[in-house]
Amino acid sequence: MASTYPEWIFDGSPIDDPFGYGERAVRFLRLLKHPASTAPKSAFQLFDWQERIIRRIYGPRHPDGRRIVETVFWMIPRGNRKTSLAAALALLHTIGPERVPAGQVIFAASDREQAGLGFKEAANIVRMDKRLVAATKIYDAHNSAKKIAFKAEGVELQAISSDGAAQHGKTPSFVLVDEIHVWKGRDLWEALKSGMVKTSGTLMVIATTAGRGSENIGFDQYDYARRVASGEIENPAYLPIIFEAANDNDWQDEDVWHRVNPGLKYGFPNLNALRTAAKEAEHRPADRYAFKQFNLNVWMAHSRDPIFDMAVFDSGKMPIDLADLEELPCFIGVDMSVNGDLTAVVAAWRHDDGRITVHPWFFVPSEGLKGRAERDGVPYEQWRDEGLINVIEGPVIEPTEVEKHIRELCARFDVREIAFDPHLARMTMQRLHDDGLPAIEMRQGPLTMGPAIGTLERVVNGRALRHNGHPVLRHHFDSVVASRNDTGLVRMHKARKTDRIDGAIAAVMAVSRAAANDNRRSILDMDPDEFNRLVAEAA
Repeated sequence: MASTYPEWIFDGSPIDDPFGYGERAVRFLRLLKHPASTAPKSAFQLFDWQERIIRRIYGPRHPDGRRIVETVFWMIPRGNRKTSLAAALALLHTIGPERVPAGQVIFAASDREQAGLGFKEAANIVRMDKRLVAATKIYDAHNSAKKIAFKAEGVELQAISSDGAAQHGKTPSFVLVDEIHVWKGRDLWEALKSGMVKTSGTLMVIATTAGRGSENIGFDQYDYARRVASGEIENPAYLPIIFEAANDNDWQDEDVWHRVNPGLKYGFPNLNALRTAAKEAEHRPADRYAFKQFNLNVWMAHSRDPIFDMAVFDSGKMPIDLADLEELPCFIGVDMSVNGDLTAVVAAWRHDDGRITVHPWFFVPSEGLKGRAERDGVPYEQWRDEGLINVIEGPVIEPTEVEKHIRELCARFDVREIAFDPHLARMTMQRLHDDGLPAIEMRQGPLTMGPAIGTLERVVNGRALRHNGHPVLRHHFDSVVASRNDTGLVRMHKARKTDRIDGAIAAVMAVSRAAANDNRRSILDMDPDEFNRLVAEAA
């Protein structure tokens, strides 16, 4: 995919402004004052990169003068003064030259507190100028509706939050959608969108930092904006402005920080504070995810609360020859499927040095494979052709096919345990047990799986896991969403309904059993002669 970075903001390329409306908007913003400004007479500070954005929104026009841009998706890391510029834009449409007589200007957020932040910023700007105070009426009493009214023409700026049903009667000319990445539902969004089609010349500005997860309205807009920015979708009315680090960027590289934080050049956000946060996140996966999300603007599509540090997981990749593992203790975890779902079998081998090697096998029914690939967004057909998954003929995976594979593993490796959740595998377990194979129950309830997940987390993040980089297994690990209760127990979930984490669940079962059955002796259990021999060898 082509780059989505907004190079036009910095390359000095011409921006069309045939009617001078871009210049007009810039002049208005520069006439405002801001209480935190360090400029002479507290003038609103519009930096070069911000000015380019304003000109790109308001300059280009259709021949009849209508604005070309109708929606702006502006995603930028925290600390780049997004709220200040958003408030100034709202005032541009309330008391400035973009106002519409009797127009409705909306500052919309997920909750009252967030909506109040943007409104307060706009109200403080107004209060800095006696002329604006005289021309407006500010309603901001505690626990009351927040509103700024331009008395001469009946224009109102109002802050609203999540009660979408109460907003269906509005006809907004301008909407500022704040931090859409935390919006929970679609009611408010749909109410505002439907209201904006009632009249022409409307503008919606979505101003947000990156979010987590992909089952939300924020990700829908982010995904669409990236496709427009890359050229996959042609839509001149939709302006994407996306400052984000790429997945393969070094998150500790300060050049990357400057690229995605255009305000750093001017002292915001604070560079030393970023350095401190990055240092603290170096050995904390959850803090690192937060740093990438909020400071580098990386949308965490799969994992809202990560268990695994995927960079550390990837560092465990190395060539694996299964023949070298035949003499090692082997523990198998099996996540059986329902109907046409996916089944995962993962084997874990425990090495003498405490490291654990894992290898997976996946089973998928052949019927509807192409549709499943489209639904899940993963290349099942390619994985089949590359031998990464076992495709079973028919609409479902017959348990006997999985059982046959497990028996083959037991014939080849030193299998000590085969862990199943008995809910879906009772008959398979019984047949294996009857033939003397070490099938055991491992129920997938929180009291059993919580400690087991914690074990796998420690093995992965402690760099004790080895694997061959199997792409299906990695995808399942990367799709895990975590929740932790007050006791510290962890549960694993899918980020989206279409995600698959079966391989990660089977790995939890296998690795936790391998770790629990580590029978290496402590030096306290050795006799004196053996202890002295080991000391001599070490010397």
